[in-house]
Amino acid sequence: MLILSCPPPPPLSNLSPNPRIASPASRRLSPSSSVLLPRHCASHSQRPATERGHEFETGGTFYRRESAVGRDLGVLAAALHRRSGPQLRVLDAMCGCGIRSLRYLLEAGADFVLANDANDDNRGVVARNLARVSGEGRWAVSSNEANRVMTECYLKRDFYDLVDVDSFGSESSYLRSAMNCLKLGGLLYVTSTDGYTSGGHRPHHSLAAYGAYVRPLPYSNEVGLRMLIGGAVREASVLGYRVTPLFSYYSYHGPVFRIMLRLIRGKLLSNRHYEFISYCTKCGHSQSYSWDELSKLSCTCNKEGGSLVVSGPLWTGPLHSVSYLTEMSNMAKQLGWMGNGVGTDLQKLLQLMVDESDPRLPFGYIKLDEVASRAKINSPPLRTMMSALQKRGYAVSRSHIATNAIKTDCPMATCIRIAKEV
Repeated sequence: MLILSCPPPPPLSNLSPNPRIASPASRRLSPSSSVLLPRHCASHSQRPATERGHEFETGGTFYRRESAVGRDLGVLAAALHRRSGPQLRVLDAMCGCGIRSLRYLLEAGADFVLANDANDDNRGVVARNLARVSGEGRWAVSSNEANRVMTECYLKRDFYDLVDVDSFGSESSYLRSAMNCLKLGGLLYVTSTDGYTSGGHRPHHSLAAYGAYVRPLPYSNEVGLRMLIGGAVREASVLGYRVTPLFSYYSYHGPVFRIMLRLIRGKLLSNRHYEFISYCTKCGHSQSYSWDELSKLSCTCNKEGGSLVVSGPLWTGPLHSVSYLTEMSNMAKQLGWMGNGVGTDLQKLLQLMVDESDPRLPFGYIKLDEVASRAKINSPPLRTMMSALQKRGYAVSRSHIATNAIKTDCPMATCIRIAKEV
């Protein structure tokens, strides 16, 4: 009988005395819980892995095959940036085994990639993987805490076109240092894997990490994306910049929330798209409130507002840029990832993102199971419900976040009535 086991943990002397500073024995959050797993135990596979035709080692690093879609999206954005500018310099701040760095070099045509991981034990694996790239001086490997690396780059005026921070949990302390080492007009690819906080179960934690008091809402996974964008908007504003989301991606494994942001000069115009949202537990209606409207919190079904659940401030603007998604689709076809019967999953994802970017659609989504529960009927077929809403003049689309849910400007009460008719 074959028994798989983790190697013994590193000695306590290697642990950082400061729990916020990573060390060779740094730990990562388990993708399905808040339990801490030693990074050297994150992966048991020693066999070479393959992604988009590239073979690479994983060693004892943390590697998730399911995260390949998020890496696909990052590479497409990087390739677009490379095509539009004189060069592409990438900082992969938490590179793991280095597969993202390898793909940025080979597929996006990056001129230089700095691959960093806080665990010094991963250095050999990363270097061997990147050694597959031809050309002198196109990559370097470091093993320092991410904030330290990015701060040193800023102090040396060593700026990057794309900074990718694939962090775990709701770690947000890197946002400011990442923006500091990013060129104006550059891309910042940020991450959260804390579905427990975005689900509203730790509001004081979300307040500390992202400046948003988040409570349980039926569209919590979209709130996770908006919470992350809102935190980045706040940090950028402090530095005199503003960020705009190019695409926002949610994946249920983990869960994983990934946002591609563009950094530009100038502060956020007033407080537009940085607001509070409410959900009425009595009627199911949601709406947004600006800062100067907080004294007017109420719902049409209950003027006293006792049934309202309020979260914020969050990003309430668009999650994606339609024009940018169109360019990404074209780039995917040029790379041979889509078209001619291949890449249907990626094509469907990008099309769903385009559909849910209709400016008429508000934040959040409506689960058809909630509609059925309130209407006291069986859940209506998704396509049938969408068709009925469209015939009545409402904007509607599917959501890439939840399979049996719709985004629509139709109020919940009307959705219930239409569902009964359907």
